[in-house]
Amino acid sequence: MTTGAASSSYDVRVWAVKTYQRSGGKTFGVRWSVAGRRQHRTFRSAALADSFRAELLTATRQGTPFDVGSGMPVTRQPAQDGPTWYEHACAFVDSSWTRLAPRSRQSIADVLSTVTPILLPDASDRPAASDIRAALYLWAFNTARRNAGPPEAKLAAAVAWVERNVAALSSLADLSVLRRVLDGLSVNISGKPAAATVIARRRSVLHSALRYGVEKGYLTGNPLDRLRWKAPRVAEAIDRRSVVNHDQAKQLLTAVAEQGDRGRRLVAFFGCMYYAAMRPAEVSELRETDLVLPGSPDKWGELHLNLSNPPTALAWTDAGTRAPRQLKHRAVREVRIVPCVPQLVRLLTNHLEEFGTAPDGRLFRAARGGPVPNAVYGQVWRQARRRAFTPAEAASPLAARPYDLRHAAVSTWLNAGTDPTLVAEWAGHSVHVLLKVYAKCVVGRDDVARRRIADMLSNHE
Repeated sequence: MTTGAASSSYDVRVWAVKTYQRSGGKTFGVRWSVAGRRQHRTFRSAALADSFRAELLTATRQGTPFDVGSGMPVTRQPAQDGPTWYEHACAFVDSSWTRLAPRSRQSIADVLSTVTPILLPDASDRPAASDIRAALYLWAFNTARRNAGPPEAKLAAAVAWVERNVAALSSLADLSVLRRVLDGLSVNISGKPAAATVIARRRSVLHSALRYGVEKGYLTGNPLDRLRWKAPRVAEAIDRRSVVNHDQAKQLLTAVAEQGDRGRRLVAFFGCMYYAAMRPAEVSELRETDLVLPGSPDKWGELHLNLSNPPTALAWTDAGTRAPRQLKHRAVREVRIVPCVPQLVRLLTNHLEEFGTAPDGRLFRAARGGPVPNAVYGQVWRQARRRAFTPAEAASPLAARPYDLRHAAVSTWLNAGTDPTLVAEWAGHSVHVLLKVYAKCVVGRDDVARRRIADMLSNHE
């Protein structure tokens, strides 16, 4: 049975998911027909294919007509009023571009470039997945590049196809469509499951994009709030195996110093992470004016931190270069004061005496004067681990990243019995996050608790 001029039909057949073995791995195909016209769509994971097939079956059970041309339920066709998802996503990026840090811009573009292909039909003229991804990520969802002019011809063709074929924003109010999007955000481009932290970040960006649709009046409510979809649990606590003790930290710093001039220039760099729990981006912007050093190397000093310079791809910056910004989770020009233990006082004093500062007062700089690249200090760190650790330790998670020195610093403060409120202030955390992330790194609490319980019980005998 058909309706209208054979534009839609109730004559729908849906077959089982079929597995294909390709050179790049397995793919999963969903096959169905509308009014005898066969349709096919391929997915990188069985879960996505099953979800899409279930959506088709649900529409047939509900008596929904299917469009003969596209093969999709009529209720899923783009609405004539309101923007398409692509138009809305571009507007969402533009609405917050000037307020966001470069890495946040990059993260949003990555998520939107993952969502959009899921909302495209698997038509015969569909551009290659790599072309669609490049067109969206490198141009469409980068406000500065889109405002600068059209993309190159190959990407322009992909953008034009997306604009013509993408679903409407309103289609995401259909929970079956939204569930398919979330399932798509749960896998990487390779089809393998994404990390729980990645899935959580992607869902957060999608929620913000849909909330923007509510603010603009395109959606009556955020459909994500109505969907019962369980994301994988995020492991937020620090892995205790990655936290070095004091002797191991000193061995690592010694191994850094043994790597010639490049290594000696980075001893205090890593020392700031271990003794003051500084983030690498904060160490990059540490200036001589931020140091309050005592006259004696055996006394405590202070660090007055107010800038950060996280690395990011230059395409997401305003000026095409890395630039300092305020501290993470802090207002512009807000200062975080961190105590400087005598061991760090000596490292910083020695660094200033041997290497001085950059013209702008920064303590640590690359050969050409800019911030030390991640690749440079990462290479020094990997070599230090090989020098300082046994083969078994080097193969373990122990201090696998320089950032693990910051975890060691916070753990040291907590294990020393420092008030968590003070530790959170020094580290630039909230107390809630501090205790949630570092709870497993505080050792000796069981023994203390048992002694207190035993004392209480013995007093009542």
